[in-house]
Amino acid sequence: MKGAVAVGAPLAALEITEGADKLTCYRFNTGVAKHWFCSVCGSYTHHQRRADPMTYGVNVACLGLHPLHDFPDVPVLDGMNHSLDNGGRLRLAGRLRFEPTED
Repeated sequence: MKGAVAVGAPLAALEITEGADKLTCYRFNTGVAKHWFCSVCGSYTHHQRRADPMTYGVNVACLGLHPLHDFPDVPVLDGMNHSLDNGGRLRLAGRLRFEPTED
């Protein structure tokens, strides 16, 4: 339900260069995954993944990328069925596609 496009990065590859003091960590369910949000605006920035705790999922918008323009075909997970609870399978809800109009 974050509504963000996330890309993967190894834990050692992510460096917070500004605003670390504004990040708030949230955990739920099993407590393995750590989700960071900006305490000022509420934006999701990154999370340490439950399926692979050695990687982060990083919100591409926080990297200066546009979730639609820079990623024209994005698989959308259903958000309810985690792969670790579903025999290792991801459950897709659909795909998000960006097709610019010719105006």
